[in-house]
Amino acid sequence: MPRLDTSLESSGAEFLVLGNLLIEGIQTFKAYTNFPGYDLIATSPQHQTACRIQVKSRWATDFDGGFPIRNFDCDFVVLVALNRGYRYRRRVTAKDTGRKDPQFFICPIAVVQSAQLIDSHWGKVFLKQIDNIEHYENQWSLIRTFLESAHGSPSS
Repeated sequence: MPRLDTSLESSGAEFLVLGNLLIEGIQTFKAYTNFPGYDLIATSPQHQTACRIQVKSRWATDFDGGFPIRNFDCDFVVLVALNRGYRYRRRVTAKDTGRKDPQFFICPIAVVQSAQLIDSHWGKVFLKQIDNIEHYENQWSLIRTFLESAHGSPSS
């Protein structure tokens, strides 16, 4: 299967995360270029803290739950399952195109690192390797708590 060019959707995922954080009242800025390891910077001027967020996205609704990550120079990874349609296992039908609302998984970097497959050439992480992954879905409060903490250390 040829590689799908999802660069536009990838940028869209970053802006979706940015928008959600702003709606949650968390000041956030996009790091446009030359910031390896993170895509967004969330800040709390009141607490004089900041955190770096790496955004990973998956286009297909039927993706295997995995995503590659090699650079851990961030505080959180937000996986955006864009759910734009079926690409791998399922077939599109007239009643089911596979398109659904995006899902967001907000994970502290330590959680992602502990779930990474050791023998993976791509540094792949699978959601099924993260205990209680549903606990991290739409948990924007984890970022807020990190920013409000004195030491800037997220709880996992």
